Amino acid sequence: MNNVQEESRRDRKRLQRRVVLIEIARRLIAANGLRSLKVRDVAEAAECSIGSVYNEFGDFDGLILTVNRDTVQALTDRLNAVPADDPIRQLHDLADAYLGFATEHANLLRALFEHRMEDDRPFPDDILSMVMDAFALMHAPLVRLLPDRDASDVALLSRMMFSAVHGIISLGLEERMVAVPPEQLRERLALFIDTHLAGLGLHG
Repeated sequence: MNNVQEESRRDRKRLQRRVVLIEIARRLIAANGLRSLKVRDVAEAAECSIGSVYNEFGDFDGLILTVNRDTVQALTDRLNAVPADDPIRQLHDLADAYLGFATEHANLLRALFEHRMEDDRPFPDDILSMVMDAFALMHAPLVRLLPDRDASDVALLSRMMFSAVHGIISLGLEERMVAVPPEQLRERLALFIDTHLAGLGLHG
C-alpha cells in the first residue's frame, strides 16, 4: 500500500469514527438529556479513547455543537416543508410542525437551547445564525399578511412570534412543571396564533 492509499484509508477511518461519535452522542442526549452526557460514556460506546474525541472535535463542546447543528438543521428542514400557499395556514402549520418536532425530539431540542459553552465562551456565529434562520421562517407569511408594515417591525414581530411559540411548547412539554398533553397543546398554539393575528388586525 503506497502513502496515498494509506492516507486515504486513515481519512476514511477518521470519518467513520467521527460519524459514530456524533451518532452515539445524539443517541445518549435523546435518551437521557444533555446534562447526563459524559465524554467518557461517548468514548466507551465508540470503543475509543477520550483523547480521540477531543482530537476529532477540539473539545467536548465541539461534539455537542455538532449534534446541535444537526438538530437545528433537521428542525429547519421540517419547517421548510410546510406549504406556503396560504400565509395564515402557514403560520398555524409552522407552529404545529415545531410542536411535532419538539414532541419527537424533546431532549435534542432542549440540548440546543440549554447548552452552555465551557468558560462562558460565546457560541459560534454559525449555529446562532442557523437558529435565527429557523425562527425567521415566520417572517415570510407575516410579510404577505402585513405588506404595508415597516420591514424592521415585521422582522421583529416574526422573531417574537416564533419565540412565543417556542416558549409555549417548551413549557407545555416540561414534565416537571406544567406538562400539557400534545393534543391540548396543539389547541393552545392554534388559539395563540389566532389571538396574535387578531391583535394585528388579521383574521383567518
